Amino acid sequence: MSDTICNLWSYLIDGKSTGEVLFLLAASLMAGLARGFAGFGAALIFMPTVSSVVGPQAAAAILLIIDSIAALGMIPDSWRRSDHRAVGTMAIGSLIGIPLGTAVLAFLDPHIVRWVIVTVVACLFGLLVSGWRFRGQSTTGTIVGVGLFTGFCTGTSQIGGPPLLAYWLGTDVSGVKLRANVVLYFAISTVISLVTYSVGGLITWRVFGLSIVVGPVYALGLFTGTRAFGLASETVFRRACYSLIILSVILGLPLLDPILHRH
Repeated sequence: MSDTICNLWSYLIDGKSTGEVLFLLAASLMAGLARGFAGFGAALIFMPTVSSVVGPQAAAAILLIIDSIAALGMIPDSWRRSDHRAVGTMAIGSLIGIPLGTAVLAFLDPHIVRWVIVTVVACLFGLLVSGWRFRGQSTTGTIVGVGLFTGFCTGTSQIGGPPLLAYWLGTDVSGVKLRANVVLYFAISTVISLVTYSVGGLITWRVFGLSIVVGPVYALGLFTGTRAFGLASETVFRRACYSLIILSVILGLPLLDPILHRH
């Protein structure tokens, strides 16, 4: 029996060392905390760090699977509070953007994709903290365009939160509705991503195995972050999330692979 359990565990972790597994679990917990509190931010933490251990294709697919399951409980409340028309219009753009981003993720060299992810995360993080907000007129074309760009970022690396947030923060939408819009949009984009990732061959048994390992920890972080949304200081928590994002960018740098003994 013990040999069977050991073999099953070895299969699930895909031959990763204890240190690598602990690293994946820590990244998943932090990503879940950010996602649960703000409605976004998981990929900003998860992708640079986890990509450095399992590669960008597997990291994006793992995040897609664990988030699609763990975030189901956030959808009912977000459905009641969100702007259905705005979210639906944005999702139209994602129908084009997500497949394009998925194609880039599936066919580009993994090492290049890791550099792209780190660079994009750093730039989008700069966009968030700079205070820049969309100030243009919210026409249907604009909303579809934002959805297309957000979908492309989502398909490539599951990092669609910052451009989406930068747009909605520039409107007069309340904080509660903004968070609801983000959660509902990503619920829709998750369905699109699951289809395109499956067609692109990114969802594999290896991905399922690692998802089983890190999924419960991600769900714990998401639950805790959701509870903190109504209890903790938003300013303090956002600053903590920003610090984690900066750390994830640094730890995700391919240049650190030899130092951190990653392959």
